[in-house]
Amino acid sequence: MSMAQSFGHSGLARFVNSPTGRVLRVVVGIALILWGYTRLGSTAGIVLIVVGLIPLLAGVFDLCLVSALLGGPISGSRVGKGGE
Repeated sequence: MSMAQSFGHSGLARFVNSPTGRVLRVVVGIALILWGYTRLGSTAGIVLIVVGLIPLLAGVFDLCLVSALLGGPISGSRVGKGGE
């Protein structure tokens, strides 16, 4: 079993790609962006905003970046289903 398949069948993958996991990613993304906005004049603020965009967009568009990094499907709805 490949690492992508192993991840796809894990409890973490099921949670992250559930409706609750997607909402959590959006909330974390927004929180990071807001935190970065409070430090907008610094490099750290810009980094926080850019990093916050990752979970925000992944949650909004149902993307699973961990699966993609492991060679699996990027679509959250396809993670764990064996489809590429």
